[in-house]
Amino acid sequence: MTNSVSCRLREAAAPIWEACLKHPFVTGIGDGTLPVEKFQHYMLQDYLYLFDYARVFALGVVKARSPELMRTFSANVDAILGGEMKIHRAYMARLGISEEQVFNVQPALDNLSYTHYMLAVAEARGPAEIVASILACSWSYAEIGQALAQIPGAAEHPFYGEWIRGYASEEYAATNRALIELMDSLAAGATEEQLAYLTDIFVNCSRYELGFWDMAWEIRT
Repeated sequence: MTNSVSCRLREAAAPIWEACLKHPFVTGIGDGTLPVEKFQHYMLQDYLYLFDYARVFALGVVKARSPELMRTFSANVDAILGGEMKIHRAYMARLGISEEQVFNVQPALDNLSYTHYMLAVAEARGPAEIVASILACSWSYAEIGQALAQIPGAAEHPFYGEWIRGYASEEYAATNRALIELMDSLAAGATEEQLAYLTDIFVNCSRYELGFWDMAWEIRT
């Protein structure tokens, strides 16, 4: 991956990702001390976020110019709606929250800003920009999941262990690796100007990721 486009994106966002990894919300999941009310606020907001995240992938289906790329974007929509949301639904059941109740929750301003930015990029641009906007979330969660899973006992925690195992799983890692490879494939031959724009998108979405952790920690609405 050295000297690849994805490596360039990752390096540009490195300080932000380091801040995410050290965020008190994330470390609270890792050591099991995160107050449940903060986690509940996060899960409700993240569940709403994932629907818009899936819509960004769906716009990739619209913008794709080959059947293979259409299938790739479509498979990711299905993976989010049918796969990643399983973690959320399991926690909602444990917290006594129905999907109907989730949709009575207003998206927090941080959440709206983030998803509207991704959707605006997807509407205005093409597949490469769409993947750049998506990848910051997927990749950072994969790294956070792996890091927390290395903490002795964290993945076996009776409440937060399931979240850690989900994002540290090989299934999630494989999905993320495929997105990294797709980013490099779509950006092959891009001009310096185009690469700079892809980097801006990735860094902006990384900043939104950090803001999402702030929102969850402070229970901002």
